[in-house]
Amino acid sequence: MTHYLAARTVDEVLGALADGETSVLAGGQSLVPAVTRPGAPPYRLVDINRVAGLDTLAETDGHLRVGPLVRHRTFESDLVGGPLGDLLRVVVRHNGHPPIRARGTMLGSLAFAHPAAEWPAMAVTIGARLVLHGPDGRRTVPADDFFTAPFSTVRRPDELLVEARLPVLPEGTGVGYAEDRRSSVYPQAATMAAVTVTEGRVSAAAICLVNSGPHPVRATAAEIELAGTTLSDTAIASSAEAAAEQDTGRLDDDARLPDRRSAFQVLTRRALRHARQGAARCG
Repeated sequence: MTHYLAARTVDEVLGALADGETSVLAGGQSLVPAVTRPGAPPYRLVDINRVAGLDTLAETDGHLRVGPLVRHRTFESDLVGGPLGDLLRVVVRHNGHPPIRARGTMLGSLAFAHPAAEWPAMAVTIGARLVLHGPDGRRTVPADDFFTAPFSTVRRPDELLVEARLPVLPEGTGVGYAEDRRSSVYPQAATMAAVTVTEGRVSAAAICLVNSGPHPVRATAAEIELAGTTLSDTAIASSAEAAAEQDTGRLDDDARLPDRRSAFQVLTRRALRHARQGAARCG
């Protein structure tokens, strides 16, 4: 039997999570299939959909604050402007299908921590900070440190992920995303990029490889190749080659490795070309 509690306050949620065995129900797009599959063990669920204040979406001090009840589809509109809004709209278009986007949540995806999911990659790409609320109060964790392994994060069982703080991207930033998706819900490989061009040259670059390892990873070698360049075809090619040769070190060393490296090279090149187009429009 599955035990279910519809919480009304954050304190009720934390009280339910104190046993270390209760799962949080927000959108339920990952949790409900697990609960309802044949032979599933009993679950303890705390539903947070009636808790006031968890649907926050507000810009404060240079960050977009996103609460755990903000649905994917929120980011399909022009509600969030600027380059950050561009990135969120790019990401959400690849996020499942309309029923999933209508019910699922960004923070639910972050907590689920699928290594090929788009929202964790977005958080790592732009350096988001994730806020956890537990019995000892709140703590904030950089996205780079939040994901530890497939479907694993630093969140403790008695903590609730209450907010994602997304840095507002500066003007002159172009964003890009390219993926290799076949018949599965998640891509086999993907690259996400946010590149800022100031006075014609790259002043900042963030590139993330998706499904290249146990969690999203920043392609630091690829980023270095872009620094100070005019984002020319040559610079993009060099960056894509660095991503494939130096930033895929967490790939399994098996027979698919050369093909997957080639895939990341192609995807990085495509993502950067999209980012260049966006940066040109901003300029």
